Amino acid sequence: MLPLPCSKGEILAMVRDAAGDDAIAVRIASATADARTRDRMRSAFSRGDFSSWRYDDERARCASDPSHVLEGARSIVCVAVAYATPQPTRAPLSGRVSSYAWSTDYHARMQALLREISARIDARAGARVTAIACDTKPLAERAFAARSGLGWIGKHTNLIAPSLGSCVFLGEIVTVLPLEPDAPLRKTCGGCRRCVDVCPTGALRGDYTIDATRCIADATQRVDGIPRALRALVGEWVWGCDICQDVCPPSLRAGKAASASFAPSSARASTPDLLWLLRLRSSDFRRVFKPTAMGWRGAAVLRRNAAVALGNALDRSTVPALIEALEVDPHPMVRGHVAWALGRIASPAADVGLRRRLASEDDASVRDEIECALRDIAGPQR
Repeated sequence: MLPLPCSKGEILAMVRDAAGDDAIAVRIASATADARTRDRMRSAFSRGDFSSWRYDDERARCASDPSHVLEGARSIVCVAVAYATPQPTRAPLSGRVSSYAWSTDYHARMQALLREISARIDARAGARVTAIACDTKPLAERAFAARSGLGWIGKHTNLIAPSLGSCVFLGEIVTVLPLEPDAPLRKTCGGCRRCVDVCPTGALRGDYTIDATRCIADATQRVDGIPRALRALVGEWVWGCDICQDVCPPSLRAGKAASASFAPSSARASTPDLLWLLRLRSSDFRRVFKPTAMGWRGAAVLRRNAAVALGNALDRSTVPALIEALEVDPHPMVRGHVAWALGRIASPAADVGLRRRLASEDDASVRDEIECALRDIAGPQR
């Protein structure tokens, strides 16, 4: 057998060297197809757990078999990078943003790290022997990370790395090199269910599965309307949600270990003023959010989320701004959620603004939201 161009130890050293000041963990998994993961994903899809993402059996088949990332795959170099940094101070009427989106888009950061290592391995081999993945290809990242012993999948369905907690970005280098795999950890969450009990929407079942259609993180990223039954439970989150990870004991023990480069790039990116966000236009969106992990959905989604957060803030001083948005926002989805917010605040001024807009609104979905909001203000009929 010919010697490997890079030993396992050399590859692990490359990863640590390329990571610099970042807190990381790295392990090796076998790249054999994972039938258990395929079946688990198929069960989740058949239950409708990820119906808002339109995943299907074909995705389960591809994601559980690394050969779809690289033909002839033998091994996977699994990398976790910690991103947890101290919480910024929130001003009144500011939105909450998941900490993974506070700084430069992690896809770009992780891909740059993986590409550097991949290029070094390929150069040593004299041929392309690697391919990278980072939430951009159908690959069951958490399952293979757990197989490698990088961590275990918690009841909040995130990977928990023993020294880093669950606030980690995952990335993979799939290779045809037959590297010695590491052993998986023999750990579970045991009887702990803090994440399950604290989830406002009941998205976590406690059996290591999630109904993502009820998850706040999913709700704030979907491109259609947030279901009415969930809106009051979203609170003031305008992108993602950290509630389940904030109470996770291994994450609490790990602390805020990430390098300073993961700290918020600006207050507007991490704790945006809700009234400013409600009026967000494309130029400000590109300047503030495009470089972050929030940059792929567009300004209308963030305006919609701001409307829901303002409705949950229940501050009557925001009613004039909401009425203005109901009159001028060009997107029916946003206007519909603004109407809901006015109905939730339920002030006399909100009632007047809704009735005035109902007389001129020509979008059927928005008219329906306005009528529902007016009924909410009127209360139950005796």
